Amino acid sequence: LYWNVLMLVVWLYSLISYLPYLMLRSSDSQSFSECSRRVKARSISGHPSGPYRDVRALRALTTCIQPGMNTLDRVFESSVCRNPHLDCLGTRELLSEEDETQEDGRVFKKVILGEYRWMSYDQVYKEVRAFGSGLAALEQKPLKNIAIFCETRAEWIIAAQACFMYNFPLVTLYSTLGGPAIAHGLNEAEVSHIITSKELLETKLKNILLEVPRLQHIIVVDDKLKSGSEYPRGISVHSMAAVKRLGAHPENGTSLKRPRRPPCASDVAVIMYTSGSTGVPKGVMISHSNIIAGITGVAERIPNLGEDDTYIGYLPLAHVLELSAEMVCLAHGCRIGYSSPQTLADQSTKIKKGSKGDISVLRPTLMAAVPEIMDRIYKNVMLKVEEMSVFQRTLFLLAYNYKMEQLAMGYSTPLCDRLVFRKVRALLGGRLRVLLSGGAPLSAATQRFMNICFCCPVGQGYGLTETCGAGTISQLWDYSTGRVGAPLVCCEVQLKDWIEGGYRSTDRPCPRGEILVGGPNVTMGYYKNKEKNTEDFFVDKKGQRWFCTGDIGEFHGDGCLKIIDRKKDLVKLQAGEYVSLGKVEAVLKNCALVDNICAYANSEESYVIGFVVPNQKQLLALAKRKCVRGLWEELCNNPVIEEEVLKVITETALTAQLERFEIPQKIRLSVEPWTPETGLVTDAFKLKRKELKTHYQNDIERMYGAK
Repeated sequence: LYWNVLMLVVWLYSLISYLPYLMLRSSDSQSFSECSRRVKARSISGHPSGPYRDVRALRALTTCIQPGMNTLDRVFESSVCRNPHLDCLGTRELLSEEDETQEDGRVFKKVILGEYRWMSYDQVYKEVRAFGSGLAALEQKPLKNIAIFCETRAEWIIAAQACFMYNFPLVTLYSTLGGPAIAHGLNEAEVSHIITSKELLETKLKNILLEVPRLQHIIVVDDKLKSGSEYPRGISVHSMAAVKRLGAHPENGTSLKRPRRPPCASDVAVIMYTSGSTGVPKGVMISHSNIIAGITGVAERIPNLGEDDTYIGYLPLAHVLELSAEMVCLAHGCRIGYSSPQTLADQSTKIKKGSKGDISVLRPTLMAAVPEIMDRIYKNVMLKVEEMSVFQRTLFLLAYNYKMEQLAMGYSTPLCDRLVFRKVRALLGGRLRVLLSGGAPLSAATQRFMNICFCCPVGQGYGLTETCGAGTISQLWDYSTGRVGAPLVCCEVQLKDWIEGGYRSTDRPCPRGEILVGGPNVTMGYYKNKEKNTEDFFVDKKGQRWFCTGDIGEFHGDGCLKIIDRKKDLVKLQAGEYVSLGKVEAVLKNCALVDNICAYANSEESYVIGFVVPNQKQLLALAKRKCVRGLWEELCNNPVIEEEVLKVITETALTAQLERFEIPQKIRLSVEPWTPETGLVTDAFKLKRKELKTHYQNDIERMYGAK
């Protein structure tokens, strides 16, 4: 009865609202569906292999935001001149901090945070100049590398802008890297100065100082340094405030004695060390012109970007996705409020119960996220839906399906948004208008959920550190799922046949092949790695640089790209079948029981196995249904539970039409979640296959029946 009544209400609402919609709609306006049917990119050669360009860049690729603005210091100075008194960088005030003991005896640190405190563009600019001048006074030379090893915060961007302004190439390192990887990056880049935080200095950097003989100066961004700490002879430790005071001193300012040497467009701005998902981290050399081309392409896909926008920064700034996003915001006069994964939402691990997380206080309009975070949001909301009363659940599902139909036809649903999805939307602050997804493929189910429940478009993008994070981004009015959009106006994309994998540009109905990205955003190559540069980069006859991504894609008729495979993820089984591990993982992540999964296959074996991080709530419910008792660790090691989870995973795989040989035949349940701190995933939550294989070696031998 509920269902019939609600269907009647929806039908009447649709009928009543459709006529005014037609009358009020202007003759030249177009629905989302009409826009999504447009051709977005074309092959400029006429051949199905491409190269493909955005239809607005068929004649020439875009290289900069404004003519003459070809270095990052000029771009920032232009923003300061236009918006001197506008809010620029914001940080929440720490009101109190306390330890909270959990039921299992573990102690978690909880915080209560106040409002955001803002620095204007002009204030930030003055701090940038003072800090850059202070670094120069500490004998940091132009064109000589300087490292930053720090969490995402306002001081990171101030330090970076100072380095851009004074032409100090900035070496970025993930704050979650282990000691050997940190030492490798610092020694390879030959740095004498490093910018870090008090916590990272004490917990990570201090332990490897003797392994980095060239290091002379450590600049700590926190106000108060820890007293009593001892460091190796020859290393000086300074606070950021002290360095700024040094730089603000008249005799250390820009003068004839110490003139500032501004950068050129071709100078290295950043040496960005990768997360090391495939081995030792590689340093990618990125010039000023590379970054500017990349952010120009990204900004073109975000309509009406400007001073009314607020961006929430919480992803690692050592990752190209976050750095590009913040550079886009600073170039357009937006404000950036800082957060962290531990304080992002009201339910985040460090937020004291009853107080507000950062996103509720900031209420951003712009946000970037990796799929892992959005998958968690999706599963948590759907779990709450399952706990609703029959009436509430029916209403939610009806509104969900109704809005999905309306979006497919190109119409909006203001009544559903206000009455049904308002509370869900409030989880991300309630004002979000653009959500950018990158770092890994986003599942169709999660993308559809974010579009519907958060009432804002999800722009799914594809890019790599080697292309400044720029490659493709879907148009915000394109609600199709599973695709990453058309090439940005700063680059072009070509498909190269991969015969071994069976992918050719002549394939029907869509041309397929390895994705090559070319354009001014393609970086200068790997630092001190000539062999890898020759393998992954090349320059064409016109002098344009290209990067061979190793990813496999297909172009659809409207010029949009879909990522379908990865060369390194393809494994040939004993019987000759090829299995795409990434494809298997993407499908099985949609299973409610699975929080994360790594598929594994050995060419000497005939079947696939998997390591699974189970969803705690779902697994406990499964154990209850099967009358299996025990602690969490006991449940994860229980063969009955393992078998039941495998059954559910197999059902998910068959529903998604995976081949039998692609479905894991045996699994191992992980007691602990995979976080960057465990070293099993990167900061963008990409799987580190080599580390996972080592971690689960005994289980691999067991599942493959080793004697």
